Amino acid sequence: MNKKEQLIINFRDVFNKMVWLNKFKMEESLKGYKASEVHCIESIGKNRDANVTKLAESLYMTRGAISKLTKKLIKKDLIASYQKPDNKKEIYFRLTEQGKLIYKIHEELHKEFQERDKVVFEQVTEEQFDSMLNFVEKYSRHLDAEIKKQGLTIN
Repeated sequence: MNKKEQLIINFRDVFNKMVWLNKFKMEESLKGYKASEVHCIESIGKNRDANVTKLAESLYMTRGAISKLTKKLIKKDLIASYQKPDNKKEIYFRLTEQGKLIYKIHEELHKEFQERDKVVFEQVTEEQFDSMLNFVEKYSRHLDAEIKKQGLTIN
């Protein structure tokens, strides 16, 4: 196996370990909520004037899937929809008080995980961070170009 193959395998392995390790605490703290619901709440909480298109792009889901998900979240009183006075066509979403609570719990869990993993990141130099970030950004742009080339779009 060459270094490129090993790097991809290691990326996937690290990601899967993070998901698996974090999963139990997430499920315990956010009992009754699906991961897709929590991620949608997170995206709405982080993005001003979130609409179906913005959510679909940020969550890599179709607009149809986002429409279903947001209807569910509205029914659970986690988000509310609104329109701007100057644009009656577009529908936007904001968090309700209950949605803000879920958002806060999720953010606190992420801080807890960062604190747990801090020991590793404290050993990384600025140059190493710059190098890794540069690589990840290049690879991400490459994948964006491949997605575009294959005509894959969020619809």
